[in-house]
Amino acid sequence: MAKADKPLAGRRVVITRAESQGGEFARKLAALGAEVVAFPTIAVSPPANPAPLDEALARLDQYDWLIFTSANGVRFFVERWKGAPQVLRARVCAIGPATRRAAESMGFRVEIVPREYVAESLVEAFAGQDLAGKLILLPRAAVARDVAPDALRARGATVDVVEAYRTVIPPGAAERARELFGAGKPDWITFTSSSTVNNFLAAAGRAALEGVRVASIGPVTSQTLREHGIVVDVEAAVYTTDGLLEAILTGSS
Repeated sequence: MAKADKPLAGRRVVITRAESQGGEFARKLAALGAEVVAFPTIAVSPPANPAPLDEALARLDQYDWLIFTSANGVRFFVERWKGAPQVLRARVCAIGPATRRAAESMGFRVEIVPREYVAESLVEAFAGQDLAGKLILLPRAAVARDVAPDALRARGATVDVVEAYRTVIPPGAAERARELFGAGKPDWITFTSSSTVNNFLAAAGRAALEGVRVASIGPVTSQTLREHGIVVDVEAAVYTTDGLLEAILTGSS
């Protein structure tokens, strides 16, 4: 198929994911004819204070469940674990397919994957588990919603939430935004988390989105966009980058 005949031919699509995570999504967009523009709005870094994570790792053998909510959480957890190897007896839950792949690539046996890739579905996935008196470890980003840990605690579990990594605005993001959005607007911009939304607005401002169609990976990201007064043109039905791609295709037809 010639490029001009592809469904996204002539469309400029901005990816706001971290630079290390946008490659596969970019390749799939380009294969459909899109001109892909990388504008990372988040960079991932180690926790500001690793002590809570280290303390949890020192007693890792006491946990009944280990819950990963992102591939970044898996990576930073394992990197820190190498420095304090303790036996893992906990059962493992991963919130989505990418997180599951990351966990399994590190040798974890994942027993629970929620039906949808949001905190509410994670809680649902534990409906058949007796959590009374269970100890759960949740290594995650520095800023995240408390829906899952609060609901699991309401079921009788003790949940240790520890910062495994943090997301920051990449250096030079504001200058890159002026360069990108000052020379003609793209057709689409994609947001894959609340952090990408908040960091984009901090770097570029809401006015940069005027005349640009907005694609959201799921309801949590969409809620953040709407809280900032931004119209969501399409939302992925399946909360993955493949689902986001399908939403853009539908919205472009």
